Parts: sequence; C-alpha cells; structure tokens
Amino acid sequence: MNPGFSTTKLSLINRDIIWVTAHIRGGMERGMKWWKEGKLLNKKNTFEDYIASAKYLIENKYTSKNKIIGMGGSAGGLLMGAVVNQAPELFLGIIMAVPFVDSLTTNLDHSLPLTVGEFDEFGNAKDKRDHFDYIYSYAPYNNIKKMDYPHILITTSLSDNRVLFDEPTKFTAKLREYKTDNNLLLLKTEMNAGHGGKSGRDGAIEEIALDYAFALKISEKI
Repeated sequence: MNPGFSTTKLSLINRDIIWVTAHIRGGMERGMKWWKEGKLLNKKNTFEDYIASAKYLIENKYTSKNKIIGMGGSAGGLLMGAVVNQAPELFLGIIMAVPFVDSLTTNLDHSLPLTVGEFDEFGNAKDKRDHFDYIYSYAPYNNIKKMDYPHILITTSLSDNRVLFDEPTKFTAKLREYKTDNNLLLLKTEMNAGHGGKSGRDGAIEEIALDYAFALKISEKI
C-alpha cells in the first residue's frame, strides 16, 4: 500500500488512536522472493507477519495487549479471521468488511467467478490434497475455537458476487455458538450493495462512519 493522506483517519487520530498500516507478506516491499513467500503453501506467512507487526507495536510501547483494533476487507477479511483465531488476546476489536472467511468451501467450488483465477494465490484444494489440508488449517470458518474473542464487527452485501454473503453469515453464526465471551459480535448486511460497498455520493462515507463508530465505542472514546 502506497503512503497517502486520508482526511477520514483524522476522526481516529484526533481521539488519540494511532493508525498503523502493516505491510504483510504478499506485497512487493521486499522484492519478488518476499512476494512469493505469501502465496500457496506459504500463505500463513501473511498472517504471521500481521501478528508480528502487532507484537512489535506492543513491545515498543506504541500500544499494549488487548488494545489493538484490526481492520481488513475481502482477502484482508481472511487475514482478520485467521489472526483473530490464532492470537485473539492481542486485540480489543476486529473489523471485517466483506470477509473471505469460508475460504476452503469457496476454493472447492470452481463455478464461482474468482476461484480458478486465484489458484496461483490460494491453491486448488479440489484437485490437490496438500492444498486442501493447508487451506483447512487456516481457513477462518474451519478454525473457530471455544475461547474468548475480541469485539467483532462484520459487514457484508447481499449482491456481492466476489465474496458471497453466506460466508460472513455462517462465520458469524458459528462464532456466536463457540465464543465464550460477552463482547460485541455484530453482523451488518447491506441489502443493495456489492463487493465494493454502497453506491452513491455518501455511501462510502456512511460505511467508514459505521466502522469508526464501532472502533470509538469499543475503545471508549465516545
């Protein structure tokens, strides 16, 4: 992700929330080898990089354990689902937008529009047993555990043809059954939107406002 200025982030920064962008494996920040080490049977490197980034912030006293709010959408929602299953104690909250959380089921269905085109990224679980086993070992839906989870906001769209709404919906339902805490678990479904969110001049602003309101509520800033 290239450096840039965002006026919307001032809503958080002005309330003493630090914004951090984690450059996880899969980007080109450290060359082609770094990029390839975030794919296929090395996909877990992306999750471990994110957790390492969180631990770095804690160890260097930018924040502390149970104070971080993770945020990611689509494949970034897969990232959020994987890291919250793996290290929930690091996070105060998680925001997951149109998250790719039932990744094994989707990978097995070659009729879906993105599955075959993303074989180079995620693998082919239908035809390769090692790919099946590896995706199963990290897929967020398959790895929900009976344990305490942080506050979680999940958003999806009824007309999303990239990450079908049933993925975040069944993830939420299973999480409600398994989690052992009393923290917030919210699912918001847009009835007239696609993968990129609502259309219209104010649509994106409304979606950001919801995410930020959730972050400010759980951090007791409002």
